[in-house]
Amino acid sequence: MLDQLYYKWMLLVGKINSFTFLQSFFDNRFYLILLVIVLVHLKNATYKSMLLCALINLPGTILHETMHFIVGLLLNAKPCNFTLMPRRNENGYVMGSVGFTNITFYNAIPSSMAPLMLLPIGFYLNRYFLPTMTPTVTNYILYVLLQTIIIENAMPSAADFKVARMHFLGIILYAGIAAGLIIML
Repeated sequence: MLDQLYYKWMLLVGKINSFTFLQSFFDNRFYLILLVIVLVHLKNATYKSMLLCALINLPGTILHETMHFIVGLLLNAKPCNFTLMPRRNENGYVMGSVGFTNITFYNAIPSSMAPLMLLPIGFYLNRYFLPTMTPTVTNYILYVLLQTIIIENAMPSAADFKVARMHFLGIILYAGIAAGLIIML
């Protein structure tokens, strides 16, 4: 906080330009953490209303369920029942879902863990897109909002883990592939 006061003073007396100040704001991890926590609190406040909850979660739900759908389609899991309409269950709300009619040993784990593929997208945006952005407060807030949506919705749900555990042969197959990759490294 003291460094921000220093930058504001230097900006006021004309020793640095506004670009330098905004860059210092952009690079400060404190503001990043603060903004994420504020976003989480705002999101949690919407859970009292089904409509607000659905609107706030819609972008992330679209990303999450689309990843299930694409991987399921590519691996012949035969996706069906694609829905983005939230519904209440015993644990709260289910924001969306994709059903599959052909879950087998070879496609259960990739189809259910597909949202994890959002993490490389978030990494790519951070690594290659963020440095090209003009450092403004608006850009910073939009960047944090986008990254929060991507990373939060990359996490598989309890139902996703349930589907992944359905076929013991698939667990052995992918554990063997992972072990082989680790040994090769």
